Amino acid sequence: MMKLKTKTTGLSQMKGSSAVGDDRPMDWELRPGGMFVQKRTPDSDGESTPTPTIRVKVKYGSTYHEISISSQGTFGELKKMLVGPTGLHHQDQKLLFKKKERDSKAFLDSCGVRNKSKIVLMEDPISQERRYVEMRKNAKMEKASKSISEISLEVDKLAGQVSALESVVCKGGKVAENDVLNLIDLLMNELLKLDAIMGDGDVKLQRKMQVKRVQKYVETLDLLKIKNSMATIQTQTHNTNNSNHQRQTSRPSFANTKLSTIQEEQHSTKPTTASSTVVTTKWEIFDASPSIAPTEHAIPPRFNWEFFE
Repeated sequence: MMKLKTKTTGLSQMKGSSAVGDDRPMDWELRPGGMFVQKRTPDSDGESTPTPTIRVKVKYGSTYHEISISSQGTFGELKKMLVGPTGLHHQDQKLLFKKKERDSKAFLDSCGVRNKSKIVLMEDPISQERRYVEMRKNAKMEKASKSISEISLEVDKLAGQVSALESVVCKGGKVAENDVLNLIDLLMNELLKLDAIMGDGDVKLQRKMQVKRVQKYVETLDLLKIKNSMATIQTQTHNTNNSNHQRQTSRPSFANTKLSTIQEEQHSTKPTTASSTVVTTKWEIFDASPSIAPTEHAIPPRFNWEFFE
């Protein structure tokens, strides 16, 4: 039995595989003349054969502009070429061909644009407003980014002063409290400037980083202020103790002086008290017994007795 050979047509070959023998699927598009060609993309490389150049008439208001462009170009390329003659930004342009708005990525030949074809150019107010909003947003972001950069430079200068004070305190030295307070005030002013900046994306991230830096330096200064105050108190206490010790060694205390004075007074009054005691404690003993004869100078007592029955 004879095998029949299947003849592959050009169309099936075109639909099934590429011309270079690749099995990958390929997209095709229909040209205005009815011919199938490989679908192109704006990023695709040009063919080896030169593409024909066409001249199209573009009407803008009451003025016509003739533009020479490749037949395989896009409407976006045509918009960029119309910026010079019309003075209209390419994002604000709207091109109409055969009373239909064409996308910027669409190819001229795919849409049926040929030599001496007429295209209408109109201004797109929506795109123009959108572009103005984007421009204002970009300008605002740029201004915010510049402000953050200036604040960052100022914070770098203040950070050097913070490091200097921290080095002095860590070595046991003392710094003026006003220097610490003034530095804290300057950092807080920079923090207020950062709070006034509004932005999204990179600006928001940069602002957040600078806020954390400033807060860190303020916390460091608060700790330095506490350490510096404690060192000042210890120094004052040490000086007070030394002063009291010097006063105690230079003159006797009030209690010792008073005790010495009392002892001297007791010592000086002791003989007088003893002699007085001898005089006052000498007592005479009288005995009323009749057996003892009275002395010479003694006068016997006389009693008047009365008896009562």
